[in-house]
Amino acid sequence: MTAAASQCPFRADSEYSELSADTLTGSTDHGRSTVSHAAADYPVADWIDMAALAANPYPTYARLRAESPVTWVPQLNKFLVTNYAGCHAVEQDQETFSANVSGATMTRAIGAQPMLRRDDPEHSLDRAPINPVLRPKNVKEAWGPVFERNAEIYLDKVAELGPEEADLNRDYAAPVASQNLIDLLGLKDVTVEQVRRWSYDFIGGMGNVLDDQSIWDRCGASTEEADRLLEELIPYYRQNPDASMISAFANSGLPTSNVAANVKLTISGGMNEPQHMVTNMVWALSNHPEQRGQVLADPGLWASVFDEAVRWQSPIGMYPRETTRETVLQGVRIPAGAGIGVVVGSANHDTTQFGDTAEEFDIHRPKRPHLAFGAGVHLCAGHWAAKTSIGQIAVPMAYKRFPALRVDERRNESWDGWVFRGLTNLPITWN
Repeated sequence: MTAAASQCPFRADSEYSELSADTLTGSTDHGRSTVSHAAADYPVADWIDMAALAANPYPTYARLRAESPVTWVPQLNKFLVTNYAGCHAVEQDQETFSANVSGATMTRAIGAQPMLRRDDPEHSLDRAPINPVLRPKNVKEAWGPVFERNAEIYLDKVAELGPEEADLNRDYAAPVASQNLIDLLGLKDVTVEQVRRWSYDFIGGMGNVLDDQSIWDRCGASTEEADRLLEELIPYYRQNPDASMISAFANSGLPTSNVAANVKLTISGGMNEPQHMVTNMVWALSNHPEQRGQVLADPGLWASVFDEAVRWQSPIGMYPRETTRETVLQGVRIPAGAGIGVVVGSANHDTTQFGDTAEEFDIHRPKRPHLAFGAGVHLCAGHWAAKTSIGQIAVPMAYKRFPALRVDERRNESWDGWVFRGLTNLPITWN
């Protein structure tokens, strides 16, 4: 939903393990940088262990911030920006740091250039139609009841599985995120599993920097399925407009190719933060029982839980930009045409922005801006939908249904990724 709505890169869940090579080699949407580092006059971090980064990126982030928050990483063929000030500066200067990354796999994956790979004014033209759909008041009034219905349906399924078998990601977070996306987009005659598959396959193509033909085959098949459906839905909504995102796109005057690209972009990313924020919030509270007790005693704290969890364990860890000209960032000279990795997962742990306890989860932390939803013109348009559907509805409803909800330590949980990071398995109990 966050990426869905505009400018957020994406992550899948447990099936994303198939894309581990992409996770290790960088972003979902890589350009091929032409930067030479034969006689580099900028910091180089050739010590990074890619496997360790994927397993737990935060120690690597801390070292990068301490040694050089803007550094060339040969394994990734790009500069990583890891402190808050640097990431924020990139987001505020789209003329120098373009979202239109060259050599993008994203365009091939979904068949056209979506808004995520456009700078203003083209980006704003593509984004404008859905802004009214995703305004806070409309999300609450028009979509809140839909999100509540979907949460109730899948809480019933969790209850049927019972506290010995249920997995929060598999049985609740993923299907709720998928169904919310289906409804918000206005997809018809599709299943939760079908949309999940499309999302994973599109993400696979976007991250296919190793040019694995099997990934392209899966991506191509899902793209073809989605395009066939959109060939019916776009003209349908032009004749029968409603409150959905596809209807807004279809009646915007945008070319059909733009509409289709942005819908597929939405399918790709619309499960990312909503899905992983369900598991992240429950995991965080389970590991901080004092704060969990405070939240259950004071439901007014749920907004703080969401905001702190999305900062602390950002589902979107890094996304790409490309320099349009030579520039200096944080004292480091970067050539034109360089690939940039904006590591917001690291920026959100920067002690200069969040204090000495930046590495800790604290729902009472003084409010400071974070970058979990991006910033500037590319601030994720769907962040209100994510906050509403998850922070105000899905997770509070889960605790209302199961007051003793917590991680089941008898079974194994699993985390994955750094470009995108989330719990791929989270067994739960409530006995």
